[in-house]
Parts: sequence; structure tokens; C-alpha cells
Amino acid sequence: MLKSALLLCSSLVVTLPAAAQETPVYKQEDAAIDARIDDLLGRMTLEEKIGQITTIWTQKTELMDEDGNFDPEKAAELYPNGIGHFARPNDRQNPANPLEQPFRNEQETVDLVNAVQRYQTEETRLGIPTLFHEEGLHGYAARGATSFPQAIALASSWDTQLIEDVYTVAGREIRARGAHMVLSPVVDVSRDPRWGRIEETYGEDPYLAGEIGVAAVLGFQGTEIPIEDGKVIATLKHMTGHGQPESGTNVGPANISERILREVFFPPFEQVVKRTNIRSLMASYNEIDGVPSHANPWLLNDVLRGEWGYEGGVVSDYWGVRDLVTLHMVEADLKAAAVRSLKSGVDFDLPTGDAFAFLPEALEEGLVTMDEIDTAVRRMLRIKFESGLFDDPFADAAEAEAITANEEALALAEEAARKSVVLLKNDGTLPLDADSLKRIAVIGPNADAIRLGGYSDVPARFVTPLEGITEHVGDKAEILYHEGVDIIASGNWWQDEITLADRDENLKKIKAARRVARKADAIILVIGGTEATSREGWAGNHLGDRTDIELVGEQKELAEAMFALGKPVVTVLIGGKPLGVDDVAEATNALVQGWYLGQEGGTALADILFGEVNPSGKLPVTMARNVGQLPLVYNHKPSALRGYLFDTTAPLYPFGHGLSYTDFTYSEPRLEESEAKIGTPITVSVDITNAGDMAGDEVVQLYVRDLISSVTRPVKELRGFERISLEPGATKTVTFTLDDEDFQMWDAQMVRRVEPGDFELHIGGSSADVQTVTVTLTE
Repeated sequence: MLKSALLLCSSLVVTLPAAAQETPVYKQEDAAIDARIDDLLGRMTLEEKIGQITTIWTQKTELMDEDGNFDPEKAAELYPNGIGHFARPNDRQNPANPLEQPFRNEQETVDLVNAVQRYQTEETRLGIPTLFHEEGLHGYAARGATSFPQAIALASSWDTQLIEDVYTVAGREIRARGAHMVLSPVVDVSRDPRWGRIEETYGEDPYLAGEIGVAAVLGFQGTEIPIEDGKVIATLKHMTGHGQPESGTNVGPANISERILREVFFPPFEQVVKRTNIRSLMASYNEIDGVPSHANPWLLNDVLRGEWGYEGGVVSDYWGVRDLVTLHMVEADLKAAAVRSLKSGVDFDLPTGDAFAFLPEALEEGLVTMDEIDTAVRRMLRIKFESGLFDDPFADAAEAEAITANEEALALAEEAARKSVVLLKNDGTLPLDADSLKRIAVIGPNADAIRLGGYSDVPARFVTPLEGITEHVGDKAEILYHEGVDIIASGNWWQDEITLADRDENLKKIKAARRVARKADAIILVIGGTEATSREGWAGNHLGDRTDIELVGEQKELAEAMFALGKPVVTVLIGGKPLGVDDVAEATNALVQGWYLGQEGGTALADILFGEVNPSGKLPVTMARNVGQLPLVYNHKPSALRGYLFDTTAPLYPFGHGLSYTDFTYSEPRLEESEAKIGTPITVSVDITNAGDMAGDEVVQLYVRDLISSVTRPVKELRGFERISLEPGATKTVTFTLDDEDFQMWDAQMVRRVEPGDFELHIGGSSADVQTVTVTLTE
């Protein structure tokens, strides 16, 4: 009886409005978005609604003809109610590895998008365009697109304007090929470097992750809704606790209390929700206190929508709804998983819609209501209207080719790489002087390799460290090269199986590298990781997390062989994971954290090594000495880190650390008032002087510590930073203004408030190098 009533209702809804007006409201560009949504929703059948909140990805090959082109007849047969959401149009599915078969270029991607949109707008009953989404972690992950430094490298710049510029370019390259949504940025706070996805994050600090996340969303979306041309809807990832999984393994339980959630993991999401027009957010794979995030109404409804006022849609992570059955085992089948996710606040089922496809059956059985389905559909339609999709669904291949990896984008990629490099140690060896060196040995497995990090495709060009150094030095010195060792024998980010390099062969290569390096006056040793040795472990047969944070294979032995030559050695670390390289750090003359620096990284790195550019990056994570120290974060509680028998609790390098070729000196911080009432802004100033002889950038950092509190508080928390440029001898006054938000805490009753008392304000060039002043807050 219920099914018959629904069909009758659907029939009435379909026919009556169409006869009542010639141009439906939902097709009127000047009509209010809410009116357009209401009008369209009232015309849709149940099946058409489900089509809007489910997705096509691995099924896309079913829609192609023998030549790989979109076939409208197949679409009409397989998806008679339309294609609401289409994942990653630039990839070919299957295979999913662009190194095996190149993904679509600008023309091919635009051709596919436009063919789908023509079918959708011209041949389906209501003409609802398809929403396409792409990946954009550190640039558009597509063939020939601009590849910027990996996320953790971008975070090392501590430059929010740079971040906004980077994601502006990424967004316009995505939009130009026809997609209107991107699954980025990642604002997970990461507190375990064993986790292979740490490279995708902005580090361990909630304040820094929040500020960079806001900048990234502004870059992708801008400030206007509907978004402007050249912009895309950003998707905030992944809510939450994802960055500190049990045992450091991807999708593992996040055994985190509500207090730590609110103090550490929630803030970046809250900042983005409250300070931007974010319209899409992705739930995380993990469970919290026994409840998977895709089935957590407290997380997605009470906190996200209730406390923070979020109005957008929640997308599942890929197969996150299915995981309620196959991974978490909290539901017996996909229908039950779909019901639970929908009721918990998940609106769209990515990437194949296999669970939400059961919602009509669940509706017939009374397990969900039409209002609940309509709520999810309404959120998808709002994204489509606010992205401009209804009014301009098509793309222009000529425009895409013109703006992709253009001169402006490449210059920005180089700037981002320069600002992302962190100088960890320097005994005066850097910068190198090519004029005084006859031969320079460039040694190591990452010296002449393309290393981009996860969620990358193949850019139009790539400059390796060796190429950048060779180009920079020119004929001033002879460049000698040897790879030293191989890190792996086979495998990459996409392939399931990874095989480590043969040890005996590597030992032979070390001897050969030593013979090469012996001829040089100085050695640049480029080691670290690859996209295969630390990556997203997305399945049991595709692992990416590690039990250690050491150099893989025989790289440490290669380093020891170089140090034994008694020549100046500059060690460069390339990769996405902060490594425990305490022995290397002690022996080398200079240590550079390069991360994955993007396609222009070799040029930027050479500029820094030879002093054309002054390094200015700062660590967004604490670098531990070994896995036994984990978790090791700067904002730990007072009772943590009492000590270890036979070892130290001190990090290898602290959060916020980063050296320069010049010297910056700080005055004592100055308060306008040393005592103030709660609710009164607190202003503190400090003078920074470039006391050296080279122009440089410094990142001035402000930390707060609550000295006495009713519940335990961290020993310090980042609450402000500013990147400044100073010529030699110049001084600049930096002023920070703090308000209640900077002193708030969650009390024993989980109420956020400011407690009266004394607070230390720490200002300096890293979390461990600060000057302090105390302010008293009174009621």
C-alpha cells in the first residue's frame, strides 16, 4: 500500500508543475536558490532523488563505447534516472594507475565532461547537470596540471597568503576541465608519524591546521556564494580523529576522549566552518569510542550542524558507508548501513552509491522517511546551484589548456617550494659556494628521482634535485652523481605490492658511490622516502603505514659511508614523513628537510643550497628521534614526558623549528596591560631584528600557557603567527591581539569558558625558543 501511494504521489508531482509554467523556476537563473531547489525537488521522483545522492566511479567504464567515449545510449539504459554525481572524470577506471596508462588530458577530460552534461541537460527528464569532483590535495591531481609541494610541505611555509594562492590555482585548473567540486583540503591534526597519510596533513597543531585550512578553502571557493567562475566547492576532510589512529595504522580506531576531540581535533574544522562558506565535508573512516564517524549523529548532527551551524552536505569517504558492514561490523548489510548513515548525517554515498541505492527499499519498509531523503537531496542540489552548475555546466578545453601549468602557476610552484624548505641544522657549511668548489658530489636515491607524494599525477615537467643543482652551478663546478642505493625494487603509490631493494646490490652501490664522492670537495646527500614507503594504506592488500620512522633500507649505511670520507656533507631529506634521523643529524654538517617539493622543487632547493634564497620554512610537526618516543608533540600535558630509562624525551627538532642564513633577535615581549578583565582584548608586541648580513623571512610565533587551571592544559598552545621579511639591520614590531577564544578551555562540565588567572605568553622563532611575559585575567 505504501509503495502504491508513493508512486501515485510521484506521478502527481511530476506532471502538474510542468504544465503550470513554461520555464520552471529551477531553470531561472535570476530566481532565488531556495526557490529553485524547492521547485526542482517537488518535481523529482524518488528514483531521481536517489540518483542525486549516489555516485559513479568504478562503473564509468560501463558508460563508454569501444573507443572509450561516453555513450548516451548506455547511460540511458544503466542510469535512466540520471547521473547525479561523477567521481574523478580525469582518470580512466580501470586501471587506476596513471603510470600504467596515462589519465585524460585537458581535451579528453573536457570531452567526457561535456558529453555527460549534454546527455544530462538535454536527454534526461529534468535536465539536472552532473556534479563532477576531483582530487586537489596539493594541486589538481591530473595529467599535466601544476603539482605544488605536498600538504605537509606547504604547512612548513606558515604562509596563509601563499596557501590561498596555491589553492586558487589548483581550483581554477580543476574548474577549467569541468569539475565543480574538489575533495580537499585535509585539516586532520596528525600526531603519529607512523601513519602513512601524515604527508596529507598540515601537521600536529590545531591552530596552524585551522589557519591553513581556512586559507585553502578561500583559495578554492573564494568568499562569494554562489561561487565565482574559476572556483570550486571545497570538501573539508576528514571528520575526525583520523590523524592519530590506534597503532598508527590507517582507519584504525581513534581512542580519543571528548576533551581531546574538542581541544585538538575539532578546532580546525570549526574554524573553517565558521569563517568560510564551506559547503562540503567528508566523514572519516575511523571510529571514536566505538562509533564509526559515518554512523555518528553526535559528531555530524549535534556538533557539526548543531553547535557550529554547518549548512552544507556531508559526503562519505570512499566506501565509508559500506565499511559499516565490511570493516566496522556494526550493520548486517548495505541497506542497514545506508539507513544508519543517512540518519547520522551523511548525505552522499561515494564513490559508487552501492549503499544508498537501497534507500528506496528502506523507505518502502519504513526504515527512513521521505523527509530524511529530501534533506540529503536538498543539500546536493544546493551545492549544484551554488557552484553555478545549473547555469554553466560545460567546460572549454582551449581555456583549460591555456591556464593549466602556465607561467604564473609554475612561478607560484617554485615560490611555494622555496618557502617550504626547512633548514634543520647548519654548522656554517651552507650556503655552498660553487665558485670555491671544483667538484660537487650529488649522491642518493632521491637525487635524480621524481618524488611528488600521494594524490599526484604526472606534471608537464619536473625538476629533480640533481637537475636543479646542475642548472644552478653551470660551469662553475663539476657535478658528480651516483644514486648510492635503491630504496625499493618495485612498486609505487598506486600498486599494492612493494618490494624493497636487494641489500647485497645496495652494498655494492654504496662502495661505488663512495668512489664517486671521494673525488668531490663537498657532498650533497639526498635521501629519505618515496610514495611507496609511506602512503595511504587504503586496503589490507595495499598498506602504507610503518612500525618505525627510520630511513628505509641501506640509506643510513650510505650516509655513514659519506660521512666517513671527512668531507663537508649536506643532507637533504625528501619525503612525506618526519623521520627519526638522529644519527644522521649528529654526523652531517647541514640537514635540510625538503619534504615533497612539487614539480619545481629541484630549482628551489638549489637556490637555497647555494644561497640565492634564504631558507625560511618552519616545522609543522615535532621530529621524534625514534618510534619509542611517540606520540611526541609540543603541546603535551604537564604530566607527560617525565623521562625514559636510558633515553631522552627531547625531540630531534621541535615544532616550529627552522633556521636561516641570517640571525633574528627578539626583544622582550611588551604587554599594553599586564592585568585585564576577561573579555578585554590583550595586546602584546615584540621587536624582531635581522642582526645578520642577509635578507630573510622569519615566522614569529605566539604561544599561550594557562598556569593554573581546573583541568589540565597543554604546556603551550600556538595562538598566533606572522611571517615577516627583514633586510639586514632592519627591525620590525609585530603585534598580536588575543581575545577570549585564545584563552578558553573546556572545563570539567565540558563548558567552554575562560578561567581567571595567570597566563604566560611565549613569543619566538620556534616552540622551544621563546621569550615570556605573563598576563593576569580577572573576572
